[in-house]
Parts: sequence; C-alpha cells; structure tokens
Amino acid sequence: MIKASLAAELTEQVLAGKPPSREQGVAILMSRGAQYTAYMAGAHGLKEKAFDSNIRLCSIINAKSGRCQENCAFCAQSAHFATQSPTFPLKSLDEILLGAKQAAAEGSHCFGIVTSGSKPKDGEEFQRILHAIRDIRSQYSIAPSASLGMLTDDQAQALADAGCVTYHHNLETARSYFPEICTTHSYDQDIQTVISAKKAGMKVCCGGIFGLGESIAQRVEFAETLQQLDVDSVPLNFLSPIPGTPLEGRSELKPMDCLRIITLFRFFLPGKPISVCGGREHNLRDLQAMMFMAGASGTMIGNYLTTTGRSKERDLQMFDDLEVQIDDCV
Repeated sequence: MIKASLAAELTEQVLAGKPPSREQGVAILMSRGAQYTAYMAGAHGLKEKAFDSNIRLCSIINAKSGRCQENCAFCAQSAHFATQSPTFPLKSLDEILLGAKQAAAEGSHCFGIVTSGSKPKDGEEFQRILHAIRDIRSQYSIAPSASLGMLTDDQAQALADAGCVTYHHNLETARSYFPEICTTHSYDQDIQTVISAKKAGMKVCCGGIFGLGESIAQRVEFAETLQQLDVDSVPLNFLSPIPGTPLEGRSELKPMDCLRIITLFRFFLPGKPISVCGGREHNLRDLQAMMFMAGASGTMIGNYLTTTGRSKERDLQMFDDLEVQIDDCV
C-alpha cells in the first residue's frame, strides 16, 4: 500500500502542474506487479482527463526510400549498411494523394509524407511535396504532415505556408546516448529543426525509439527533454532489429518494459498526444491492447517505413473490444 500511494501522490503532483523528477521517473520504470499497476492507473487517468476515451490514428507513406547519408544504427535505409531495404526516388503526386485518400478512409487523422535523407532537396522534389500537401488540405479530411529530415527556417516556413499541419522529427534517444546511435549529425541539429518547425507555426511530432541499448536513466532523460521542448505530440517506437544494421542482433524489449515506457511518458507529458508506432506488434505481442491503459492516446495503423504493420481489421477489432472511440478531428 505504501508503494501504491507513491503512484497516487505522483498523479496528484502532475495534475497540479509539477512534472516528475528523474528519481520518480526511474521509480516508474523499476516498478513491478501491483506497484506498476498503480502507476498504470494513474497514467490511464491522466490520458482520459486529456482525451476522454478517444484515440487518434495516424498513417504514413514511405514516399522516398533508401540511400540515406546518415548512419543511424537502427535504420534499414542508411547507405552505410547492407540491408534489403527498398530504394526508390520520390513517389509521384498521384501516388502520394492516393495514400492520403486511403488513410482518410481508414479513420486516420494525420497522414505523414516521409522521405529518406538528411534533409529535403530544394527544387522539383521539394515542390512536389509542397504540391501534395496543398492538395491533401483541399481534397481530404485529413491533416497532412511531413518527415523530411533536418530543415532550414525557409523550408519550414514553405511547408507551413503550404498547409503542413505537423512536422515529424524524432530525436530518437537521450542526448547522452545519441553518439552511440548516430555520428553523422549532432543532437543540436535535430533540436534546431524542432525549433524551426515550431517557429514556422507547425505542430511538432517528436519522439524516438526504445531498445537501442539505452539505460533506464537515459529513458527518463529523454522524457524530460521532450517535456522541456514542449513538443506537440510524441510517437513511441520500439526497436525491431533489422538484418544488416549494427543493431541486428539486439534483443527486443519485453512487453512490460514497453508498457512502463508508455506510462513514463504519460506522466512527463500529461496533456500531449502519445502514439505507439513502430515495433508494437513484435515488442508488445499479446499486450498490445494494454498500451492505451498504460497512457497512450493513439497509434499508427497500416505499414511503417520498411516493416509491415498489423492488419487494419485486427486493429479495429482491438479498438472495439476496448470500447474506445476513434477521434475524427483534424
């Protein structure tokens, strides 16, 4: 009972506007049994206070794949590693718009145009993306977003002017662990892109990947960073090791570790949309439905960049079984 009361006290603390300390964050990730169940209940309550029982769905299109100059250790699209990832140039305008149409029909509130590479190339390629964003805004009831790598201020403003609602740019992990994952650009460059996107008037979707080898303390450090940056939404991904990458032999996270991570981020970002995205099928396994009780307010449906997701039918059945409503707001 004493341990359970710590979760209740933390919930009241967060409701009063005071974020968890690093020590409290570590306590969430170290909790087990009824102790964790109490934290989960608190996170579930915080989620429902902000979003009722509603969840939000998002979808992406892998619009340009492979040959990325960055050496992110988890990524199948890096030119530094020998993987079986598909490689193709930017898709046509019609292909991108068809993806948006399908995503809107499936109930997604957000459609992300994702391209490989360090940054978008100015010229015809960038103009095609801007054209697609304008057409999506005018033709479909879905919010266009983009994930194109690092941005200049001018590129960020052009995206915002075209109608891009959200810019997606992950920091991937804690600053203290980032050099173990990527050495071709700095953490500060990623943070600057977040700042540029917000300055241009876009919302920023910013999260990362877990199971890269980071410590429990570094997971808390990362949550604290996103809370301090005041990002607008947070995607949580769990590593699915890709053959040919430096992390190909790494063990996947245990389902309960994934749930504790979701709960951690709900306490640090109580009013922000938190979506569970890549790796949920393999890492959460039979506990996927519990991600919403652990504090998630959304998920990605359909396929990811280089890996397949679960069928739409199975996900829709899960939402129905949980008695949650799909939010249709844009």
